[in-house]
Amino acid sequence: MTAESTSESHEPGRLLYDPATDQVGEYRDRAGPYVMLRPVGGGVEWQADPAAVRPATDRERLGAGVRAANHRTRSLPSLPPPLDEASRPPRPVPGCAACLALAERREAARAAYDRSAETDANVLLRQHQRKEHRA
Repeated sequence: MTAESTSESHEPGRLLYDPATDQVGEYRDRAGPYVMLRPVGGGVEWQADPAAVRPATDRERLGAGVRAANHRTRSLPSLPPPLDEASRPPRPVPGCAACLALAERREAARAAYDRSAETDANVLLRQHQRKEHRA
């Protein structure tokens, strides 16, 4: 069997080893005289000589999968910092009717998915608390 007929039998997604780049790649398609391989886990495709590529061994497939998982983990966005007290919604002062009314206004806006009105209620509650409940 020739290398040409072997490369024609590759199915998209099959993992092949390219000795020219020393990488395992996912077979995508043919492009002229070359086969197109993509790094495991995604990335920029490269051209490989169909006569040189071969099916990846279990060890090579496992190593490529681990590298792809490590890359994904490193590229995930980090968690946002915890909210400080100024970023949290203000709590109504117990026994204050104005605080309670503004907190209810905020909850109604939240229930209606009206984030603008929710933010407005928080601003008004903070202003009220600074003016009336300054510690």
